[in-house]
Amino acid sequence: MFKPVLDFPSTVRVSPPSIKIQENIPSEASLAPIAVNKLSKQSIRSSLKASTIDSIFSSIFGCVTGGVLLTDFLLHIGATNVEIGLLSALPMMMNFLQPVGAYIADQQTSRKSYNLLMFGCSRLLWLLLVAGIALASWFGTNSHQLIFWTVGIVFAANLLSALGCASWLSWMMLIVPHRLRGRYFGFRNSAASLTSLLCVPLMGLAVSRAGADLKGYAIVLFVGVFAGIMGLVCQSFQADVNPQTPDEHSPEDDSPPQPKNFMSVFQDENFLRFLLYFGFWTFAVNLSSPYFNIYLLKNLDVNISSVTVYNSLSAAANLVALLFWGKLADRIGNRPLLLLVGILVAITPLFWLGTGNYSLSVWLLLPLIHIFTGSTWAAIDLCNNNIQMEIAAKQQPSTYFGVAAAVAGLTGALGTTAGGFLAEIPLTGGISGLFALSAMMRLLALFPLIFVKEPRGSSLSHLLAFFRFSKNETPEALLKE
Repeated sequence: MFKPVLDFPSTVRVSPPSIKIQENIPSEASLAPIAVNKLSKQSIRSSLKASTIDSIFSSIFGCVTGGVLLTDFLLHIGATNVEIGLLSALPMMMNFLQPVGAYIADQQTSRKSYNLLMFGCSRLLWLLLVAGIALASWFGTNSHQLIFWTVGIVFAANLLSALGCASWLSWMMLIVPHRLRGRYFGFRNSAASLTSLLCVPLMGLAVSRAGADLKGYAIVLFVGVFAGIMGLVCQSFQADVNPQTPDEHSPEDDSPPQPKNFMSVFQDENFLRFLLYFGFWTFAVNLSSPYFNIYLLKNLDVNISSVTVYNSLSAAANLVALLFWGKLADRIGNRPLLLLVGILVAITPLFWLGTGNYSLSVWLLLPLIHIFTGSTWAAIDLCNNNIQMEIAAKQQPSTYFGVAAAVAGLTGALGTTAGGFLAEIPLTGGISGLFALSAMMRLLALFPLIFVKEPRGSSLSHLLAFFRFSKNETPEALLKE
């Protein structure tokens, strides 16, 4: 699916809670790579603020290089459903290289330097597409040549990004205390969702005003790349971590032991159960997800401006829901939420079967579907990331993240590719049949998750108990328990 993982009002201060750490730790974060157990309160606070601001700029970049804007661009240059499906699969296929990136990153002495190099090169590559669009406009290049040009850029950019993703997750895992992960990542993701809420309609309007001319997309793409680089500038203010420095385990730490080698990860039965769920779920989701926007733009002939408004409604719902899901995940764990909300997400494609190009659908059903999708996917995205941090080994967890991303990348690419072909076959019911098949497979994918054990997790019965707690409890109060 073309979409950024991934909203808070600008008037809200991004002020992460204070963290209780040993008082004999220096008050200033060193510029040299250090282990997370040596970070001071101030360095953690400043790192969390920098990461939140980074999420805002990176969201702008993601809105332009993924989602409805890129899909609309591809349709304008004549790409078919199969071609868009294959292009959607490329980022997921590149995730198969994440274990390689995890290994390379763990040999370095600085998470910061490695990430800035990988993601910096990845984002700058999109400037080549700006140049390609300019050349196509000036010299009348064949549209299919521009499609191949786009494929090459997406391939190279996502290859570099895949080499850095596991390292970034490991970096954030060491910076963010585990008891605040739900709330912090909920807050961080909500900031990104608010940015999408504001930017996607404006960018969609700019592209729509340009008409058939591709200059509109080239302009917003250039702005997006600039924002992406600014996000990396914010990352440079985060406290660095040296992967070569071992982290101390506290007596309360119940994370899995560090694997002795790459293959020993596959001896972790709990992790294998998670991989079975994660891979099957990603396949089922990507059977249909890349084709919702195509269905709106092509089958229902909805204007790009209206589609971007729908996507903004989804982002707004995501914004509101993330704060609630983050607090709930810290209380009861991630697995119960994935099971409960996963059922709702699984049946969502069925709602699309009742839509059409009539007033009730355009003005009521489609907006409601996007609001429902945004609010439920907020929990899925948040908890899928956080549960990986909980079940991964604490020391150098890049291997776990890399393997999980590789499995999800492979199965997601297979799902997207299969969906593209199935959508073109009349006997399967086209896109409508694809939506029904995806819903059924999503429900089946949740079954392995029942057997996954989450450290510090709770049972589904704690969902009701959660509402008995005071609404005024703060992260600081939780840390004192």
